[in-house]
Amino acid sequence: MIRSIKGEITTINENSIVVEVYGIGYQIYTNIQKHQLTPTDQVLLHTHQVVRENVLDLYGFIDETELQYFELLLTIPKLGPKSALQILNQADVILLNQSIIEQDPDHLHKLSGIGKKTATNIVSSLSGKIEPLFNSGESNLQPPSILSSTQIDAIDALITLGYDPKEARAYITKMTGEDDTKTMIQNALKQIPIP
Repeated sequence: MIRSIKGEITTINENSIVVEVYGIGYQIYTNIQKHQLTPTDQVLLHTHQVVRENVLDLYGFIDETELQYFELLLTIPKLGPKSALQILNQADVILLNQSIIEQDPDHLHKLSGIGKKTATNIVSSLSGKIEPLFNSGESNLQPPSILSSTQIDAIDALITLGYDPKEARAYITKMTGEDDTKTMIQNALKQIPIP
């Protein structure tokens, strides 16, 4: 089992990269959209190897917590590695963590664009399995902050106006939550580019 790869990126594709290690190029499927990766970058990827009758694939992640979530997603019935990777492309680990802890699939669905049925399946399947990930001290990620009801309302309003869920969340979470929903929306609209 290959658990990590360290080397130089030689090729970047739509959903994978090639990392060269001592003259051997390994194709690794990864959530490229989350990281500003470029050819010639030196990377250390935490990996999961998928071995099937006619498949030998590697999935890799910059942060070990992303790998842990990827492997947790694989425990969900009928959810394969490509689907798990797609979920991690749509929702970051912090959003997944918060939605699962709060048992709130609607929150995950609204902010990530993940289908409602899939979001419900993720939350119900992973309930009670994720808290240790943020207590281990091994991750660079921080535990999620709980959004206030005014922040959630502001995010929902921005999504209704056509803004990207992740972008809306990013702008609103920077605000303290002390303002009312209308003020938050107005402040965000001053900063977010028009969709």
